[in-house]
Amino acid sequence: MLWPILSGIIAVMAGAGVIAGRIESWRIDESLYFAFVTGLTIGYGDFTPKHLSARLLAMAIAACGVVLIGLVSAISVEALRAVDRDDDE
Repeated sequence: MLWPILSGIIAVMAGAGVIAGRIESWRIDESLYFAFVTGLTIGYGDFTPKHLSARLLAMAIAACGVVLIGLVSAISVEALRAVDRDDDE
């Protein structure tokens, strides 16, 4: 049930990264690298958007990344709780 949500968020991040890369004239690998470094809130700074529209896309990528990290964390906690419940029985 969560896979469509997770894959949708990843697809939006990748798509926005590719669009930002086209605006900034980056290669596809650089665009995807930028998207996931930004989305995972690492932000090395080796690729930085100069155009306003690419900066707005970077903000959307970062917001999607925060949601993605939150979902993965929630899934992990729920999995650990399920294991703990199984051990108690």
